[in-house]
Amino acid sequence: MVVELISVGTELLLGNIVNTNAAYLSQKCAKLGMTVYYEVTVGDNPDRLLDTIQTACKRSDIIILSGGLGPTQDDLTKETVAKSQNMALVEDSHTRKRIENYFKNSNYKVIPDNNWKQAQIIEGCKVLDNDNGTAPGMIVETKEGKRIILLPGPPEELKPMFEKKVFPYLNTIQPNVIFSKMVKVCGIGESMVETQIKDLIDAQTNPTIATYAKCGEVHMRVTASAPSVEEAKKLVKPIVKELKERFGQSIYTTDEEETLEDTVVKLLKKYDLTLATAESCTGGLFTGRIVNVPGASDVLKEGFITYSNKAKKKNLDVSKNTLKKYGAVSEQCAKEMAKGVAINTDSDVAIAITGVAGPDGGTEEKPVGLVYIGCFANEKVLVREYHFKGNRQKVRESSVVYAMDLLRRCILDNYK
Repeated sequence: MVVELISVGTELLLGNIVNTNAAYLSQKCAKLGMTVYYEVTVGDNPDRLLDTIQTACKRSDIIILSGGLGPTQDDLTKETVAKSQNMALVEDSHTRKRIENYFKNSNYKVIPDNNWKQAQIIEGCKVLDNDNGTAPGMIVETKEGKRIILLPGPPEELKPMFEKKVFPYLNTIQPNVIFSKMVKVCGIGESMVETQIKDLIDAQTNPTIATYAKCGEVHMRVTASAPSVEEAKKLVKPIVKELKERFGQSIYTTDEEETLEDTVVKLLKKYDLTLATAESCTGGLFTGRIVNVPGASDVLKEGFITYSNKAKKKNLDVSKNTLKKYGAVSEQCAKEMAKGVAINTDSDVAIAITGVAGPDGGTEEKPVGLVYIGCFANEKVLVREYHFKGNRQKVRESSVVYAMDLLRRCILDNYK
C-alpha cells in the first residue's frame, strides 16, 4: 500500500520547528511494510491544503495528516479534509466530555470557547481518543476505498496515538505481516558495505535489504513479508546469518534499539572490566555517550578532558619529551595517554583520543581531521590513526564512534 504523509503548519515551512513527525511516521510505515512515496509540508492555507489532499487521494492509498487540529482559526485540517470528501462536521458528545474532563483535571478551571471546536469531528469517521491533549485523531474511510488519518501535531500527542490506535488499525488492513531485523556494523563505509552485499541486493525479492548510513556506522534492515510472523522470521533468518558470516566482528548488534555505547557497556559488564577515558579533541563527548547508558556507573571509573599539554603531563603522565618530539597529536602521545589514564585510575581498559578537529590548527604534516585513538587492554596499548572529513563537529563525532568501535574490538580480542 502506498502512503502519503502531509505535515500541516506554516511554522514548519518557516523552519521555526523541526518536522520530527514525518521521520517518525516514515519509520513506522516501513515497519508495517507500507511504502511512503510522498512527504508533503503545507502551510495553514485552506486552498493549498485542499489541493494537497485532493492530489494525495489520487495517487496514494493511505494519507496521514499531522497538525492543524488545534482550537485556533488557522487550524483547518479536519475542515479541509471534510470539504475534500463532501462530508459534514458534527459535534461528538464523547469527545466533548473528554475535553471537559481534561480541563477539569488541569490547572485551567475555565474552558476557552474555542476549545469546543475540537469536539467537532468528520461525520462517520473513527474517532481516536487523545490521552495527552484535547484534539482527537480521526480515521476517514472514503467511498473510493482511501483511508485518511488525521493526527495532532505535537509529537507527545501524535506518537502515543499512533502507537496505540493507528498502528494496530493499519496492521489489520495489511494482507501480510512484516518482520524486520536490523544488522548494525561499525568501522566500514556505506559504499564498502554495499559492495559486499551487492549480490544479495541484486537477487532480493522477499526478504529485502536496505542500508542506512550513520556517522561511522551502517545499518542494514532485512525485511520479509509473509502470512504470519513465524514465516516472515524464517525468511529473514538465513539472510541475517549470511550477513554475520560476511561482516563478522564488524557487526556489533542485531537489536534495533541497541546503540554502540550500549554494546560497549554490555561487554564491559560481561567481562567484569572497568573503564577510564582520556579525551583531548573530543572534549568529553566519548565519556558522555558512555554515561548515557543506564548502569554505566558499574564500569566507568573516571574520565579526563586533557585539552592542554600541561593537563596531559599532569593527569596522564605523558612525558615532556614525547610532547616536544612528536607533539600532542601523535601515535606516541595517544599511547601514553591511554596507558597513563589506565594506570593512574587502576582501570582494566582505557581509551584515549587526541587530534586536530579544526577548522584551524592543521598543518601539511598534521592536517585537520587527523586523529589518533589509543586503547589500553590486557596490559597492551593499540593505537590507530584516522583521517576524518567534515567540519569540527563531524570530526569529533566520528572520533567518538571509531573510539567506541576500537574499544569494543579490543575487548573482544583480549577477553573473549
